[in-house]
Amino acid sequence: MQNKSDKEKPSRRDFVKTGAAAVSAFTIVPSSVLGGRGRVTPNDKINLAAIGTGGQGCVDLRGFMQIPAVQVIAVCDVCKDADYSKFYFGGRAGSQVAKALVEKHYAEQKGVQNYSGCKTYVDFNEMLENETGIDAVVVATTDNVHALASMAAITRGKHVYCEKPLTHDIYEARMLREAARKYKVQTQMGNHGHASEYIRLLVEWIQDGAIGDVTEVHSWTNRPVWPQGIPRPQEAMPVPEGLDWDRWIGPAPFRPYHSIYAPFNWRGWWDFGTGALGDMGCHIMDMPVWALELGHPTSVQASFTPHDRNEAGPAGSIVTYEFPARGSKPPVRYTWYDGGLMPPRPKELDPDKKMPGSGTLVFGSKGVIMADEAGFGRIIPESAMRAYKRPPKRIKRVSGIHSEFIEAIQGGDPPSSNFEVSGPLTEIVLLGNVAIRMGRNVRLEWDGPSMTVTNVPEANQYVRRQYREGWSLNS
Repeated sequence: MQNKSDKEKPSRRDFVKTGAAAVSAFTIVPSSVLGGRGRVTPNDKINLAAIGTGGQGCVDLRGFMQIPAVQVIAVCDVCKDADYSKFYFGGRAGSQVAKALVEKHYAEQKGVQNYSGCKTYVDFNEMLENETGIDAVVVATTDNVHALASMAAITRGKHVYCEKPLTHDIYEARMLREAARKYKVQTQMGNHGHASEYIRLLVEWIQDGAIGDVTEVHSWTNRPVWPQGIPRPQEAMPVPEGLDWDRWIGPAPFRPYHSIYAPFNWRGWWDFGTGALGDMGCHIMDMPVWALELGHPTSVQASFTPHDRNEAGPAGSIVTYEFPARGSKPPVRYTWYDGGLMPPRPKELDPDKKMPGSGTLVFGSKGVIMADEAGFGRIIPESAMRAYKRPPKRIKRVSGIHSEFIEAIQGGDPPSSNFEVSGPLTEIVLLGNVAIRMGRNVRLEWDGPSMTVTNVPEANQYVRRQYREGWSLNS
């Protein structure tokens, strides 16, 4: 791949003494160097770079810049400026928009009219090679580039915050987990609810036995809010100015530009996104997987509305996972719904209460918990909630999905959604997509440790995809 960049002056300068003359030279030095090998002291700035500055990428930048320890020094995106006003992010996004956002923030922070200290790049490998002072990166690209960008940073010793789903494929999630362990970097996946008080309460209640032995879970989302189940457009459109379309395609097979893909609706196309399940599963399924200590499922199958399994996800689907017993915990049947499909209303729900548009029901031998997509939940009916004596809080509370990542780099505990946690969760979620792509009600038997569908060999092409020439996952 060729490298391209827009080079500007660096923002952070550290004096380095050279020789007896002690001549001062200006350069950006990784904070890990200042704090000693492998650690950053609480007084050091964390030099952060962004790979992917679309709608969510800019959201993440705003979140990280609220942390005093963070200094954003570079941003990378294949698009300079795109209109997000039609989508829930609103406004505009892209590398030039992100650069302006960063420099405006630091100008206001420093009380100056102008601040120039954020470089822009198109190629993340070039940025990582040139900007040797980077301590950590935030990855918020299309799903199909998550693993490659994250791996490029990890193998250079950079800490990585990656948006959900962690990867596009199951194999990639396993490889990132192993690489993070090998290179001893701090990691975090951006399923922000994992850092909340709400989700910790529910995990504590379920593990306290509030609803007894759990054997059944249902989760659902109102996504997709983008087109799915539609055919590939046959016409090509001119590539917008400021968009490197070849790099936007990434490791997927090349196809002509069309506005149905970028900047937002790529989520529904298998080459670029992971559909409604991939988009929301790492949020909504997180609490039950955590609370019930669910590992590898033994099987999965799906039903869905008509779609081309090689093009786009369905407009709606139901995916059923079977999890084995875990010690004294019984087997669990876990059903996922999207596209407006939902489980039946539970008889335990008070007549005046509504089911959330996206959420979870956890059924136990002694009761039921209902939660919304953010993880706020209650035992139902309300009378059962009032009668329940809550246990002491035993799970560590954290400051936030962004800030606990930075605190970990400074020597704190590993982030709570680090790749050892979020990698296995992502594998569970993405296995559902394998079932969706293999056919209606085809039961797939799964060997999790070897990442293999054992009874339908052709399904394994969706466990690990082939990249187009010029792209690789190097660990």
